[in-house]
Amino acid sequence: MSPIVKHIPNTITSMNLLCGVLGILCSFEGQFPLAFCFMLGAAVFDFCDGLSARLLKAYSPIGKELDSLADLVSFGVLPALMMCLFIKTDIVADSLGWSSRIAVYAPLLIAVFSALRLAKFNVDDRQTDNFIGMATPTCAMLVGSMVCYASLYDASALWLRPSFVAVASPLISVVLSLLLVSEIPMFGMKIKKGARLFAGIAGKLRIAFLAGAAVAVVVVICFHLHFSAAFFLIFSYYVLLNIFAYPWTRKK
Repeated sequence: MSPIVKHIPNTITSMNLLCGVLGILCSFEGQFPLAFCFMLGAAVFDFCDGLSARLLKAYSPIGKELDSLADLVSFGVLPALMMCLFIKTDIVADSLGWSSRIAVYAPLLIAVFSALRLAKFNVDDRQTDNFIGMATPTCAMLVGSMVCYASLYDASALWLRPSFVAVASPLISVVLSLLLVSEIPMFGMKIKKGARLFAGIAGKLRIAFLAGAAVAVVVVICFHLHFSAAFFLIFSYYVLLNIFAYPWTRKK
């Protein structure tokens, strides 16, 4: 194998890490929509590095470790800081007063439990095709899209007002943290040679998810919502779908 080809997956993983770092910088500057865009970029690179490794058969021990480190930054630290720094903005601090001091640090739990989640994933051989517990990119997309949309506060967006996000942040952080290390099976969307994506219970869930995702996109387009609302609706639906299906998937 060519040395250049061998390092293609690790290069893509490094771009994931770079997007995470850039997103963190944008968060400190209060540019949350841009930070979310970098998070999306990181997610694309995270998907492509594994795909390229499988296609090129360029597996390496360092690639697995680098992937976990990149994911921790892009899908653990970045979403936690986005919510923390968003809550600290003047508009939210003024509306909450002293309670914001408590709420602002709660999202840091997401970074800690993301690290635990990644460590658990690396030593769990049950998670080759599907996940046990919520994947870190899913958690990041939920938090990132919520902060992005709330930062573009519109009077009609009552369910994502900045003050609501701030007040609910401790509960949101605890729930997401527990889901990260839970034993709830969650279907994956990995593309593997010979994989039957739409077979069995997981296949039916994938079909239901794709149908729901299509509906979410249509709703966002029809109501002229910001694109981040689509990600919030889609990933919220994904998590709820897996939770409701737990009585059946836990038997597998």
